[in-house]
Amino acid sequence: MGRAARTKRERRAAAVALPPPVAGPRHGIDRRRIGLAAIGAVAAGVAVLVAVLVLTRPSAPAPPPAAASNSDRNAPAALVQAADEVGFRPNVEPGVGRVESQPASAATRPTTDLLPVDSKAPLFRLETPTGQRISLGDYRGKAVLLEFFATWCPHCAAEAPHLRRLAESLPASRFAVVSVNADGEDAASVFAFHRYFGLPYPALLDPSAQPGNFHQPGAAGPVSTWYRVGAYPTFYVIDGRGRITWRSDGEQPDAKLRVELQKAATP
Repeated sequence: MGRAARTKRERRAAAVALPPPVAGPRHGIDRRRIGLAAIGAVAAGVAVLVAVLVLTRPSAPAPPPAAASNSDRNAPAALVQAADEVGFRPNVEPGVGRVESQPASAATRPTTDLLPVDSKAPLFRLETPTGQRISLGDYRGKAVLLEFFATWCPHCAAEAPHLRRLAESLPASRFAVVSVNADGEDAASVFAFHRYFGLPYPALLDPSAQPGNFHQPGAAGPVSTWYRVGAYPTFYVIDGRGRITWRSDGEQPDAKLRVELQKAATP
């Protein structure tokens, strides 16, 4: 949930929590009502203070840029120039980027209606920003971590360095990481994101009828729609036979992703 949405919800909650006017009896003062009103006012004040502290808590610093991969360094000059003009800088938000270092047990249940475990993962063929065509079927026989992301999403930016380290630590003979842009974004925005984080795995374009970019959200493309993506990031783990073994949305502990990948790679 974005900061603006949280602000609206918390202001609404604070308004509801305010006590009604105290109406005393015709003769004398109703001390009980005054006492209850005072308690309500204190509770409301505490709620507002907590909301203010949450909203004014400093954001975690943006992840620093990593060394670009060999493929990104050799990208066409026109794409590099277009990516430079995007002015990509990871978006940050209070509270984001903390769950990744927690144990696997900290993972939460999915919040959207994702494809069920044990179902076949829909096959697709998409292109990278540089025009390389990649199919999910290319990874048959490997355990695949499939991520759906948006370049402007602070949760996706927080996950990116962790996914890079995860991908670099796994043997390529048994594992693969693949990301799909789920917001219909243009090649320059996706390339800028991929280059900034030095990602060693492909980031694929999923064009939609409502294109987006780093500065303007778009709409899901057909592959993202097939996978029922309703939040960023969304993760699927797919085994060597193309079967979904785990899925969830939102940031995930590194340990959880590793455990689920290892399960999927077990014969």
